[in-house]
Amino acid sequence: MRIDRIGFTVLKGTRHVSRDVAHLASGGPVGDRLFCLVDPARERVLRTVENQSLVRSEARWADGVLSVDLPACTVAGAPEPSGEVLSVDYWGRSAAVEVLDGPWARAFSEHLGREVVLGRASSPGEVVYGASVTLVSTASMRLLARHLGREVDSARFRSTFLVDAGDEPHVEDTWVGRELRLGEATVRVRGTVPRCAVVDVDPETGRRETPVLRVLGGYRRGEREVHFGVDATVVAPGAVRAGDRVELGRG
Repeated sequence: MRIDRIGFTVLKGTRHVSRDVAHLASGGPVGDRLFCLVDPARERVLRTVENQSLVRSEARWADGVLSVDLPACTVAGAPEPSGEVLSVDYWGRSAAVEVLDGPWARAFSEHLGREVVLGRASSPGEVVYGASVTLVSTASMRLLARHLGREVDSARFRSTFLVDAGDEPHVEDTWVGRELRLGEATVRVRGTVPRCAVVDVDPETGRRETPVLRVLGGYRRGEREVHFGVDATVVAPGAVRAGDRVELGRG
């Protein structure tokens, strides 16, 4: 088994970007979903499923500078703490987010047509649904493509790792409760990942044109939810590179 693709985004909801390497710390991939956008009127972290045009922007974080390419402009700078910490809703639980000063709030407010502010999660995983590392197999993607009758970009599922694990679809379901060695790191698989309508959003255009969730529900529905891929916590930190071996460890 090998790592086929690595991907994440430094600003939650923006385009899921392919990467050559991910450094897994105890809290998850370093730099993943480090920032988020907050609706101050509703006191809630923005949800991509409700703000799908977010994927039309791409964020980069390097040497203390956050750069974001939006359809109308590019904004960049070093985020400055405002001193304000908000307790906001994140999918039904409270999350602490520090508001940051800089050009991003205005740019995204204009892009979305309503007021938002840029925030930084107070701790790793604060604005992550489930465990911080997610994995999907290439065989699962191929099976979905056959059911859809067309190729589908794995970036729709925003998984940290796309794993070439052979020809058995959903083999990753059997990893629950087991450890996986990924390059220099080790993770423990926690469970399967419930999916929502955000998987219908094209990862480049933000448009909903492909009924991925409905098709998945036709052959992957459990008692209440549609599951696809698995999530995991970091057991031993380390670097993971595209092409690295993946080894199944102990249960």
